[in-house]
Amino acid sequence: MTTPQLLTPAEAAERSGFSLDTLRYYERIGLLTAISRATSGHRRFSGDDLAWLTILRCLRDTGMPIADMRRYAELARDHGPDSLRDRIALLEKHDTAVNDQIALLERQRSHLRDKIDYYRSVLDAD
Repeated sequence: MTTPQLLTPAEAAERSGFSLDTLRYYERIGLLTAISRATSGHRRFSGDDLAWLTILRCLRDTGMPIADMRRYAELARDHGPDSLRDRIALLEKHDTAVNDQIALLERQRSHLRDKIDYYRSVLDAD
């Protein structure tokens, strides 16, 4: 039986796309918990930790506020049925916000394309 590979903070940062400072910050505010330590006291990240960082990356990249990320992390640690309902509600709320942001970006992109088309028509007229 092989022991799962544990990653140094630098390796975890590289694989997750987060900076070392962000990993430390996330641990300090409770988004990362129970990170194992080597005998030297240095943090070591497991595959489960990396999977959790992938979720955090998705939430952060889609604009979830830190307070909501912290609430989601709290709920994820509680495995009861109420926690599942609350996690679903939190993610559905965020999904709605993401959908609204996408709709706004599509409208703004359309406006940009209209401007580009207008400027091209001005150049073509010359």
